[in-house]
Amino acid sequence: MREYDVAIVGAGLAGSIAATMLARAGHAVAVIDPSKTYPDDFRVEKFDDDQIRTLRRTGLCDVVLAAATHDRSVWVSLLGRLAEKRASDQRGFDYGALVNLLRREMPPSVTQVHAKATAVANSPDRQQVTLSTGDTIDARLVVLASGLNNGLRDGLGIERVDLVRCQSVTFGFDMEPAAGGSFPFRALTYYGEQPCHRVAYITLFPIGARMRANLFVYRDLADPWLRAFRDAPEATLASALPRLARIAGPFRVVAPVKMRPVDLFETRGYLQPGLVLVGDAFSTACPAAGTGARKALVDVERLCNVHVPQWLATQGMGVEKIAAFYTDPEKMASDRNSLALAHAMKRATLDESVSAWGRRFAKLSFLRARWATSAASRALTRIAAQARPVGAPAGSADPQSGA
Repeated sequence: MREYDVAIVGAGLAGSIAATMLARAGHAVAVIDPSKTYPDDFRVEKFDDDQIRTLRRTGLCDVVLAAATHDRSVWVSLLGRLAEKRASDQRGFDYGALVNLLRREMPPSVTQVHAKATAVANSPDRQQVTLSTGDTIDARLVVLASGLNNGLRDGLGIERVDLVRCQSVTFGFDMEPAAGGSFPFRALTYYGEQPCHRVAYITLFPIGARMRANLFVYRDLADPWLRAFRDAPEATLASALPRLARIAGPFRVVAPVKMRPVDLFETRGYLQPGLVLVGDAFSTACPAAGTGARKALVDVERLCNVHVPQWLATQGMGVEKIAAFYTDPEKMASDRNSLALAHAMKRATLDESVSAWGRRFAKLSFLRARWATSAASRALTRIAAQARPVGAPAGSADPQSGA
């Protein structure tokens, strides 16, 4: 039995980043995950600028951005009408490929254990993780980054509390123009046209040379619409978003179509000695709200940059230490914001009231006005640049103008 400072159960996005951060800080780290190579998995496929800012604090941002595809610009559609074209700083990636890249980035000092963690025995001093091989890992702290796996939590008496069953359903697939060539945009965010269609939005963004699509809908798992979409995605999508082809042009969906339903849940009984839960192991986020990745990144960044170094500097690993992570102001704000946005996005999408329609048209008008102002500003900048004498520095006045 080897002894470590920290044992991390789960080597997905959160677990892999945590292992690298802690090992770089000089801590002895073991990562436990049954797969040597992370399998193809439909999870996070895009980071926005807010998530990238959080990622920078982990020290792994440059590695991630080098492997992702920058969209650079995005078209936005509301009520089936093009509302805006603007610059964008979102980055698309294949989740499995990114996790495997992050695993390769782990320092050699990290012990990667390819086995299943079957039990955790925790105490205010040392923790023991029992593996499917019969071996045991001993550590001062155990980090559960095991996602939706309930087995270990159940054995620890940690209760899952469902808030909303099937909050949303996300589909992932590739798209391409039906006639070949390319789409007229680098990326597109197209919001649902009618509340009755129960579509939050579809987002199209590049991953390498492919155009990836994520579709977010609010439907129950028993809804026959879900099967209809998987069986005939083009026809079902055209029925739910009839104006989409006016902006994107005729398109076809490239198989396979992946589906991921998400329940919103929290946990009880998580405050225990020597044990901390991060990301989905603690509570879920709705993908339609776009907060899941940032919530996990905030968890890992606060845990590894702030709390674990303080905990390991003194003896013991009692609940008074662990509580500091769960009451971290930034983590608490992130969790609250994630849940609030999940509920707000669903209400706004499904609201058929007159006031809701008024807000939608007001937002469309606002975005179009902003787009027109931005376009006018760019045009004036071009005219001013063309009016400058050759060789004159930017911002200098034309001597013939009398200015």
